[in-house]
Amino acid sequence: MATVRAFRALRPDPAVAARVAAVPYDVVDTNEARDLAADPLSFLHVSRAEIDLPQGTDPHADVVYREAAKRYRLLKETAPFLQEDMPALYLYRLEAAGHSQTGLGAVYSLDEYDTDIIKKHERTRRDKEDDRTRHIFELRAQTGPVFLTYRPDQLVNDLSRRVKTHEPIVDFVAIDRVRHSIWLVRSDDARAIEQAFTCVKTLYIADGHHRAASAARARQRLPGSRDAGFFLGVAFPSDEVRILPYNRVVRDLGGKQPPDFLAEVARHFAVKGGSATPERKGEASMYVEGAWHRIDLGSAGTPGPAVVDSLDCNILQEKLLTPILGIQDVRIDPRIDFVGGARGTAALERMVDGGRAAVAFSMYPVSGADLMDVSDAGAIMPPKSTWFEPKLRDGLLIHEI
Repeated sequence: MATVRAFRALRPDPAVAARVAAVPYDVVDTNEARDLAADPLSFLHVSRAEIDLPQGTDPHADVVYREAAKRYRLLKETAPFLQEDMPALYLYRLEAAGHSQTGLGAVYSLDEYDTDIIKKHERTRRDKEDDRTRHIFELRAQTGPVFLTYRPDQLVNDLSRRVKTHEPIVDFVAIDRVRHSIWLVRSDDARAIEQAFTCVKTLYIADGHHRAASAARARQRLPGSRDAGFFLGVAFPSDEVRILPYNRVVRDLGGKQPPDFLAEVARHFAVKGGSATPERKGEASMYVEGAWHRIDLGSAGTPGPAVVDSLDCNILQEKLLTPILGIQDVRIDPRIDFVGGARGTAALERMVDGGRAAVAFSMYPVSGADLMDVSDAGAIMPPKSTWFEPKLRDGLLIHEI
């Protein structure tokens, strides 16, 4: 059973919420963050505090975390930020390009994270954990939510629809044309949702593994804080979650000429002319020498018995990237890069046509069911398997510990 807990969120005054809200800290580099943070109220001044320090400052230097804490204190006063007088839940709706998804903003149990009631599908990197653990500890706050999902529950859905008949406390369209709406849920409605969630047996981390792992480590440094035993999250029903493909580009063909490379691929797979977008699971589209080719991944043979073996990105890795292009570990090989599906296939064409890559692979998106099956099996998704869009914004709901 998954525990949902109301909390006294710190949140920006609704009049400035759109100015404060910032993209997740880990989807932009320092230069991109600096460009996006022209507004002094942007939460990027807190989540990526190196942007306000001299050019070239190490993002993990001690001074960066001190600057983040200083900027956080200042922003709370100048925005200003408000804090609920009583614990509450929140509904957070994302709308973009005809898609809508509504999640439950709350704090979730780190004990359940430790015992796999809240399941993971991704390994975390120690250096990234170190960064956000330090950030949480210096601010005494979790400032960006973990993106969770769960198998749909009709009662939770019905209660959410009822709450959304009221006016939201936050409602704005961001620069990327994503609409963010938040409803405050209190008293009887909050208790009803908490009770309904007792029927949800498992939560799954969709996006934000490093945030959750960092919250767990920060708790160890704050043993006297009851609030430190919970992490900030927004949980969406899996049938509303939108997963885009995570595409691949490779800088060179491993010494092969394009005709030889294409011939070798054709010896391992059924290949034909095709569009830039695969039509189904089990297909990938490959762009090389100005043309798209459709690859039938299933034609390479029967996958292994493990749940991850049948994932398209795993078949591509095991049957093409490693044996044909010599890419052994996509986590560390500098020849391969990854392009989120939100950028579209035109971005892949530009990279190959412009000489930045020799070949690109457009993937079919992983399903929510695939993600939950992998997590249920205690397995790990291949690196860069999923791209969740639209994304939650930092700074709209904060859990102080």
